[in-house]
Amino acid sequence: MKILIVDDNPTNIIIIREILKKEGYRNLVTASSAIEMLEMIGISRENNSELRPKHSDVDLILLDMMMPEMDGIEACRIVQRYEHLKDIPIIMVTAVGDSKKLAEALDAGAVDYVTKPINKVELMARIRLALRLKAEKDWHKERDQRIQDELKLAALVQNAVLSLPLVKEEIEVHAIYQPSFELAGDLYAWYDLGEGRYAVILLDMMGHGISSSLFCMFIASVLKDTVTTYVEPEKVVQELNRRFNQLYIEKQLVQYYFTAIYMVIDTRLRRIDYINAGHPPALFFEGDAREPLMLETNCHPVGLFDRIEATPQSVSYEREGHLALYTDGLLEMVDGDHEEQLEYLIRQLDGGHEWREQPMRAAFFDGAPPGERDDDKCLVWISLKKGKE
Repeated sequence: MKILIVDDNPTNIIIIREILKKEGYRNLVTASSAIEMLEMIGISRENNSELRPKHSDVDLILLDMMMPEMDGIEACRIVQRYEHLKDIPIIMVTAVGDSKKLAEALDAGAVDYVTKPINKVELMARIRLALRLKAEKDWHKERDQRIQDELKLAALVQNAVLSLPLVKEEIEVHAIYQPSFELAGDLYAWYDLGEGRYAVILLDMMGHGISSSLFCMFIASVLKDTVTTYVEPEKVVQELNRRFNQLYIEKQLVQYYFTAIYMVIDTRLRRIDYINAGHPPALFFEGDAREPLMLETNCHPVGLFDRIEATPQSVSYEREGHLALYTDGLLEMVDGDHEEQLEYLIRQLDGGHEWREQPMRAAFFDGAPPGERDDDKCLVWISLKKGKE
């Protein structure tokens, strides 16, 4: 426990130091001015820039309010500018009884004050309170840091279950994913089913954050087995609905569900069988067509009801083309109504069937950093090529 005593009067320093020694405090350091105090905790005199980037080892400062060159209030304001110093509790030691001055000191960042002449009982009570509050704050900061570290690890695990780009002679599948927070509720995956058939799914769990990501990870854990066992869109969506409804959580206040678009692409028959469960419409651009075919919703989201009835739709293609699957976070980044958002999306996604990562990132993903976005954003791009004749 390190306490810094700051006073331009040596006698006051001696008095306070002796009181603290008798109470068992041994790690005591002193400064004769506010400027010296700032330098001791890592702030330079010339421009108030940090001398040492590390956290100060001072646990508490007893700071005289009235000193030459720089008073305690100004010094307190300077300390508050630095994130790694502002949590050091500062107790003002003052002979001033002016309530406005004391209020100014507290507004500047001081946590408490004691008046001269020093009352030992009062001083120790205020020091113990300040140190107890600091200890609690430090505990919360350490806990929050542990949580942040664990969230980052969880995000790495979550990202690891996402499918890697697929590049074949007859098909390519790529994706860009940007969560709104460390963890998110979007999930995409694709599987080679053999004989020129490929399964692709994109889903968007209700909400985002830890709870949505946990539900999302559960779906990820059963997805491969479900797709490879049932394959066909109707059966896969029904099985996912059954599995999701098995997650019974007592006293669950919110009913979670997810929208999804799942498709099986047969590159030999050149056919796409799909089910859209409440998801934004996928866009299919074929050949030179400027307007895409929309693969719109044909059943309700997964997890809303015990049973889900869905009839798969089919789309055939003859020429090269590309499919764009996306979550609604991509639409919400565009100002305007739904029609205007969709028009912007179509303009950006048109213009060739080859995957164009940088233009897509510039159009949809460059912008606000994580934590300042309203929703997760995901784009899955499927290029359908001629392949072998």
